[in-house]
Amino acid sequence: MPRPHLHLFAVALFAAVTVPALAAQQPAAPAPASTASSAPAAAVGPYHIVDRWKIGGEGGWDYLIADPGAHRLYLAHGMQVDVVDTTSGKLIGSITGLHGVHGVALDPAGKFGYISDGGGNAVVVFDRSTLAAVATIPAGTNPDCIIFEPVTKTVWAFNGRSSSITVIDPSTRTVVATIPIPGKPEFAVADGQGNVFDNLEDKSEIVRIDAHAKSVLGTWPAGCDSPSGLAFDAAGHRLFPVCDGKKMSVIDSTTGKLLANPSIGDGPDAAGYSAAHSLAFASSRDGILSVIDAAAPDYPTIESLPTQPGARTMAYDPSTDRVYLVTAEFGPRPDPTPQNPRPRPPVLPGSFTVIVVGR
Repeated sequence: MPRPHLHLFAVALFAAVTVPALAAQQPAAPAPASTASSAPAAAVGPYHIVDRWKIGGEGGWDYLIADPGAHRLYLAHGMQVDVVDTTSGKLIGSITGLHGVHGVALDPAGKFGYISDGGGNAVVVFDRSTLAAVATIPAGTNPDCIIFEPVTKTVWAFNGRSSSITVIDPSTRTVVATIPIPGKPEFAVADGQGNVFDNLEDKSEIVRIDAHAKSVLGTWPAGCDSPSGLAFDAAGHRLFPVCDGKKMSVIDSTTGKLLANPSIGDGPDAAGYSAAHSLAFASSRDGILSVIDAAAPDYPTIESLPTQPGARTMAYDPSTDRVYLVTAEFGPRPDPTPQNPRPRPPVLPGSFTVIVVGR
């Protein structure tokens, strides 16, 4: 996601949260004292931090995605994808040789995964049993979010710099369509009924796409500014984009009507939804995991859980009712220059961590 993230390639989440067939992406020592002192006090709520898994390595991160059936978590981490065992918190292995990873999509058969390799302008296919890359498919410029669309059984890569979608037939591993879209894509979800929704960050809109016709049906106001993360409630037909200005929107996915604007943390980048508990989640740069009661008419924020600064990406695992977030420790922010007026603080090597939140 080429937003002004704290991380270099901030993590996807997403399939376990949005389409049941996919099961976004996506962390054992106590939080350091500096983290606790920099975070606001927690609101009373059902969730708390249950573990921290130090993954290590170098570089930034982007989307993460949980695979409940295999008890795995896939993390887009710099130039590779790290794979973590969610029963032990241990690193299983990594898919390397990439050029700047943004996200991972998983097929419902449990056989293959698909990586949006933004720096390589490609989608990389890997075998989930061996973690070996088996194919590279050209995409548009800087593919970012990537999802598996379950009705047409196709892979969709959303190209951040060419404002387009590359649609891939996984059976032939070929591009079957390139769909132009009217803005800069961020996170996307499929509704399981043949519709795909994507946040247009620069337009503060949501675009609706017909997966069968592979064409844009129209756009709706996102109801908040610069939407990034997006979650979906399949049974309730609701979209949950998260935005700047400490706001989430709740949008009727059949009409585009804005239903509510719950308050969340500052600098969100990912969202999730629990169908079992009717809860929406938003993770933000300030180190707050916001929990919204989506069963209540006024959509109250029932918890603002301090996690760790920079933990703005997440994945929700419905099988365990756990939220996984990723972040790291940072060095001093460099001084601005004319070439880089808003420099990011460097990620300290070896500090990359998964934060596990549960009940």
